[in-house]
Amino acid sequence: MEFYSVAVIIFSLAFLMFLALKGFSIIIIAPMASLVVVFLTQMPLLETLEETYMGGFINFAKNFYLIFLFAALFGKFMDDSGAARVIAEGILKAIGRKSKLRVLIAIVAICGLLTYGGINVYVVIFAVLPIAKPLFKELDIPWHLFMAAFFFGSATFTMTMLPGTPSIQNIIPTEYFGTTVGAAPLVGIVAAIFLITFNLYYLKHILKKSEINGETYDSMKNLEQTTDNEEERSYQTKRKPHFLVSLIPPASLLILLNLFHIEVLYALMLSVLLCIAIFWPYIEKKIRTINVGATNTVLPIVNTSADVGYGAVIAASTGFAVLSQALTDIPGSPLISLYLSTSLLAGITGSASGGLGIAMEALSQTYLDLGLHPEVLHRIAVIGSSGFDALPHNGGVITFLAVAGLTHKDAYKHIFMTGIIAPTLAAVPALLTAILFY
Repeated sequence: MEFYSVAVIIFSLAFLMFLALKGFSIIIIAPMASLVVVFLTQMPLLETLEETYMGGFINFAKNFYLIFLFAALFGKFMDDSGAARVIAEGILKAIGRKSKLRVLIAIVAICGLLTYGGINVYVVIFAVLPIAKPLFKELDIPWHLFMAAFFFGSATFTMTMLPGTPSIQNIIPTEYFGTTVGAAPLVGIVAAIFLITFNLYYLKHILKKSEINGETYDSMKNLEQTTDNEEERSYQTKRKPHFLVSLIPPASLLILLNLFHIEVLYALMLSVLLCIAIFWPYIEKKIRTINVGATNTVLPIVNTSADVGYGAVIAASTGFAVLSQALTDIPGSPLISLYLSTSLLAGITGSASGGLGIAMEALSQTYLDLGLHPEVLHRIAVIGSSGFDALPHNGGVITFLAVAGLTHKDAYKHIFMTGIIAPTLAAVPALLTAILFY
């Protein structure tokens, strides 16, 4: 019976991944995968859907809707004012474009600074693409290498490891552990150093390999799309803020969160007001910017809430109790089982925030009751959410590849190395640091 109940969870995961790769939205996939669990384990249908599934959905939306809203508005103001692009171009100018490796590192730095400054990764890719494409063509760099640099800079160390990052993944545990976004800085820094070192070596390795194989920008048959010329001309002629002015809102957000320890929602609200004060003259269609920024909240919060609802059904199943017990019984520190549990849930949902939300709902009090330091629980859980979330069915992975004009066959291997292997390996020194020093 125990084997069967675990097999049902695995089957529902396979079903979810299959539909995701076929292009179905998680909004419909999550309840369908929940129904698979309900029918195969004979859970009460209406009670499970109306109370368990919707309970998880509504609870996550209630806790994080406003954070998603103001984060989306912040990103939209940075995008439409041209500030995100100005920052990207400024970093590129500072690092230089004299070599292929330097360009790849510049893309990493641009993505890292923008995401660490609180700009949503979906905004970042649109800010970086118009800069990256002509550079890759000019230096004859195979376009598929863009995804290695982009994913490394956007969805790894600034998302879960560096203390103080305003990413939603780093914010979620604050609601459950009473911590701040700067929790357990030493653990996060150790993980970030390891990951950055590994991924820089990987960039150098794949660049050298591409040169040995004679790959060029034109020889690789990517689906790379050309930049919209009208949109690019509009950007070039529009009034844009100065580089230092563009840095003020993201820098202020980091300062409010990390130096003054302002509550996350207040910090985001103040940062949005600052964006309005500074960037209002640079935004042409002001009402549209506000409206689109607000509506940009809907899909991410509904997607993640749907994920968490599915996770709530999984957590209520007998199979999850079996898996949780097996993970809890792993020898050594409970931090190891927390990391593995969060990684498993992130992989099941194909979402770092979704998997982390499920883990916090189902497991946070259990680990607090063990007397473990809340800060280290926060950081290990967040690090655990990054890695297996980037499996092929991840919504972000599918979107980024599509926007860049690449396929899984073209570039998923780079996401796998920089976004799964690197964070998983970096978790080892992070766990050792947490166990030894906390």
